[in-house]
Amino acid sequence: MFNQIYAWNEDVSILNRQFCSMKKRPYRMTRRSQQEEETKLRIAASTMELHGTVGPARTTISAVAEHAGVRRATVYRHYPDELALFTGCSSLWLANNPLPDMGRWAAIKDVNVRLRTALDELYAFYRRTHAMLTNLFRDEEAVPALKLVFAAFRQYMAAAQQLVQQDRQPSKTSKSQVNAVIGHALSFFTWRSFALEQGLDNESIRELMVRLVDTAENLKR
Repeated sequence: MFNQIYAWNEDVSILNRQFCSMKKRPYRMTRRSQQEEETKLRIAASTMELHGTVGPARTTISAVAEHAGVRRATVYRHYPDELALFTGCSSLWLANNPLPDMGRWAAIKDVNVRLRTALDELYAFYRRTHAMLTNLFRDEEAVPALKLVFAAFRQYMAAAQQLVQQDRQPSKTSKSQVNAVIGHALSFFTWRSFALEQGLDNESIRELMVRLVDTAENLKR
């Protein structure tokens, strides 16, 4: 009898251990998943910081691993190749530095107000992010993965120019000049020259560009 009771107690003990194990396993799996996501985010953040300081062309996997406090193998486990790493870094950077919303510009009917709004928002974005953008433009041709990821920014800028040009009615002779001047006004390099090299504030640059567009629209041959 005592043997039966002992055996039964052992069976209950085993079942209890199994049940407790089943209860803890989802927690352990959730915690492990959370740690993996934190590691992945830390790697992307380290890549982003290095891109903003030394630039993509000088950012090695070893440097990313050291900065993130992980091994190279861990970096490759989360990001199997350079394109995956650049995509993860880009997504994180854009989440922290969102591009201006062109939908707001499209809702503005007055073309000059739309131009001013677009320049104000783009120039504010450039001032916040000029260190990173300078490195990205500099290294774009040297790093194939960067060029693929950066193509989305170039598409955004092309769409921005098209939207700002929309509904303007320059003469046939001045249309190409107006489009060129608007593209020039929206360009990061135009802002960089006036802001960083010449020391102008965003408002002053905006007004110069608005006047330049107005001059181009009234240009006659």
